[in-house]
Amino acid sequence: MRVLIAGAAGFIGSHLCDRLLGEGHEVVAVDNFLTGSPRNLAHLKGHPRFTLIRHDIIEPLDAADPLDVIFHLASPASPKDYLEHPIETLRAGAEGSRNLLELALRKGARFLLASTSECYGDPQEHPQRETYWGHVNPVGLRSCYDESKRYAEALTMAYHRRHGLHTHIARIFNTYGPRMQHDDGRIVPNFIRQALRGEPLTVYGDGSQTRSFCFVDDLVDGLVRLSRSQEHWPVNLGNPEEMTVLEFARRIRALAGSRSDIVFEPLPEDDPQRRRPDISKARAVIGWSPHIGVEEGLTRTIEWFRKELGIPGA
Repeated sequence: MRVLIAGAAGFIGSHLCDRLLGEGHEVVAVDNFLTGSPRNLAHLKGHPRFTLIRHDIIEPLDAADPLDVIFHLASPASPKDYLEHPIETLRAGAEGSRNLLELALRKGARFLLASTSECYGDPQEHPQRETYWGHVNPVGLRSCYDESKRYAEALTMAYHRRHGLHTHIARIFNTYGPRMQHDDGRIVPNFIRQALRGEPLTVYGDGSQTRSFCFVDDLVDGLVRLSRSQEHWPVNLGNPEEMTVLEFARRIRALAGSRSDIVFEPLPEDDPQRRRPDISKARAVIGWSPHIGVEEGLTRTIEWFRKELGIPGA
């Protein structure tokens, strides 16, 4: 197949490139490098089935050759990035989604939207099922990301209903692994960087809030499976193993061989208290569930960060 990946230089996008190239497909990678890193794709330079296009999807995009699948992963995704680029984030979800949907329509391609568990906001249902409509503050600091994805989901379904476009929506829960930005403000890179440097691990609130963490290889497998399915409604992709943020900090500290203290800071505005996916639908419709345990995934991620930061092993 010939596949276009928007947001290909991002953390998840670059791993998706690797997966599809490894299967023998041709990949057209698109990124404006607002938050994506050229380093994430540097190892693919010169690959005979890989093409990189620098382009901002808020502008119309065309492709001379056929396309079979379009993956829309183009958006700032960490709180640090989307709070710094709120308008760009909203436009990626609005104009960007429309431009890619139009391209899919012209090419007769399948379209997969990488949406987010943030559509559930600070959920009042636990665990979260795809039928839950969410509890989102539409004017809060995080709304630029939450509402951009909620709008993108609505637009995707409108194109499916109006034009019969073959679309898919993945609601992605917390994902981690190699190639995360060191300073993107999310839990995993923050804790790993601090632990490896012997700095205090910063926990926001009292650490009792929960998260569910999925290793990137598992997540990418879910995206690929979903893109080949007949499912058009949203599907949760994440690890249903829930733990508190404080427990996660202690787990990373131990695996990194660190003696860092744990310090507590005020909780950010609209930070969700509980987050755990119900993946019953993913199991049923695409035969997917995560297989890489937290300990294995964290060990692999810590080793990657250790090399990136130039910190010798314990």
